[in-house]
Amino acid sequence: MYEFGKFRFDPASHLLLSEDGAIPLTPKAFDVLLVLVQNGMRLTTKEELMTKVWPDSFVEEANLTVTVSALRKALGETTDGKRYIETVTKKGYRFVAAINEVKEDEAKQDPGKEIAARSDERGPSSLSAIETLHAEPIAGRSEEQSQRKHTSNRWILSAVGAFLILVIVAYLLVGGSKVTRFGPSKARQLAVLPFQNLGQNTESDFLGYSLADAVITKLGYVSQLSVRPSYAVQKYKAQPIDLTRVARELKVDALLTGSFLREGDDIRIGCQLVDANAESILWKGTFDLKYDKLLTVQDHVATQIIRGLELTLSPSEVGRLRSDVSSVSPLAYEYYLRGVDLYANSDFTMAIRMLEKSTELAPNYSLAWANLGRSYTANASFQLAGEEQYQKAQMAFERALLLQSEQIDARIYMANMFTDTGRVEKAVPLLREALRTNPNHAEIHWELGYAYRFAGMLQESVVESELARRLDPGVKLNSSMLNGYLYLGQYDRFLESLPGSVDQPLIVFYRGFGEYYKKNWDAAARDFDRAYELDRTLLQAQIGRALSFAIRHQVSQGEDVLLTVETRFNKRAVGDPEAAYKIAQAYAAFGDAAAALRVLNSSVNGGFFPYPYLASDPLLDPLRREPKFLHVLDTARRRHLAFAKAFF
Repeated sequence: MYEFGKFRFDPASHLLLSEDGAIPLTPKAFDVLLVLVQNGMRLTTKEELMTKVWPDSFVEEANLTVTVSALRKALGETTDGKRYIETVTKKGYRFVAAINEVKEDEAKQDPGKEIAARSDERGPSSLSAIETLHAEPIAGRSEEQSQRKHTSNRWILSAVGAFLILVIVAYLLVGGSKVTRFGPSKARQLAVLPFQNLGQNTESDFLGYSLADAVITKLGYVSQLSVRPSYAVQKYKAQPIDLTRVARELKVDALLTGSFLREGDDIRIGCQLVDANAESILWKGTFDLKYDKLLTVQDHVATQIIRGLELTLSPSEVGRLRSDVSSVSPLAYEYYLRGVDLYANSDFTMAIRMLEKSTELAPNYSLAWANLGRSYTANASFQLAGEEQYQKAQMAFERALLLQSEQIDARIYMANMFTDTGRVEKAVPLLREALRTNPNHAEIHWELGYAYRFAGMLQESVVESELARRLDPGVKLNSSMLNGYLYLGQYDRFLESLPGSVDQPLIVFYRGFGEYYKKNWDAAARDFDRAYELDRTLLQAQIGRALSFAIRHQVSQGEDVLLTVETRFNKRAVGDPEAAYKIAQAYAAFGDAAAALRVLNSSVNGGFFPYPYLASDPLLDPLRREPKFLHVLDTARRRHLAFAKAFF
């Protein structure tokens, strides 16, 4: 550990402590601080920091600048009023405070103790706690060979372990300075495709998507694995699969395919885990079971995937992978699977009915509560169902986390709801805590970038969103945009980040919005009209419709649309202050300053306070001389600064 000023820096525990308690840092900020502290007064060049902190990524120097700036805010000043981190012009940085290195007493007494403990935690036996069903082993391995290999490996590992302890002790004695990594590590990329129904009974079709979703959810706790989310694989339902093409489209190196055949109370499920690069089968298995044992399938399949990919789990990950199926009846689980499938088809009303039934029958099944909360939130936002649905969603999420405090899905969905309803200060801690144990989870990084965007931390938002897209190029690709580019004025990058050939109303609207900022009026109007044609109920499509009228100078028609949208928005108490901001922008386009300021004030007070965006947004230029605008801007500035102080 290291001590400097009023701080104690503990890399092993990933903690920066001060007299006032723990100081929150992003993973990259933590890594940068570690390099600077270990180098001490020696100059740390920008190249060294970029190489050590972003070793496998191409990032711009601006990312480093933003990270160092965040570090400086977190550290404050030394007792003599100087910054802890000094900029060496055109070269890099230097940590200027005196550093005292503190060694743990236990580590001094037995340097091999902690290593042995970690080895036990991460050993191959960690999977033994998860029960498995019959499955075909990987070709060429017999039980006798496995026993011989295990005995041999145990002897080799003992010898290698002793050697490594000697090497590590010698390394510490000569003062090695390797940087410890706490950000996302290199992970296997896996897609679990919807299972194919081999029977004639279409009533069971819902199992195809929902069984795959159950396995995906289960594997979300494995830190060495980056699993494509359910919405990314949904398009492969009920269609012939070309594995090479799918692996290329999803950018994965492994695929799980499955099929099922249900006859009465009997069901047969077949699975195949494929290495996409080597084009070889890593594992295949068949499960014959009664329908009322369906809940056990996700555990068995997840276990075989972990073994087939030769992943090592910690005891805590094994614990989180276990399912408590004792309180979940077969009927409750079927309602849950049907609800998940209906949500995927955007039938939120029926999804809610199915999941409410599931929670009635199995009140202790936390996943059903998490997905019920997500369905309430979607209904509140996309269908403008409003405040009551948000309240029900929060109660459902709280119940899910009460039953299972570390559940990833509940944390992600609840954080998304907090951001949507203007409570980013509650969203960020949920997501940062989830990242401690799931650093390769793309959706967590994306939601964190989304929250930062609401608070005006635009560079930080872009960094998190780009990281999410590197971990999973398809994360939220069709349902959420990388608006950080737009708010920073990087309009071309924003348009390039949108999926080019997708004809979905939300994406088409944002394509038009990017063109609107670039003043490509014809292209913008064409996209706005197309989005409205695709879905007239979508809030953003209605705003786009009004902007299309503004482009054509059809003022009365456009203002009628906006008034209808605003009235409905307020009546239903929809908690999307970012969408309200767009209504204000549209009013400004018509020169209606009073209406624009009314809605803008509601947006900022509702929790959308990206001060740098408000201060520079060209669509708000017609309002800048208005005294009320300056008041709204100051409100956004104060909350933005408070957020930055609290979290950066």
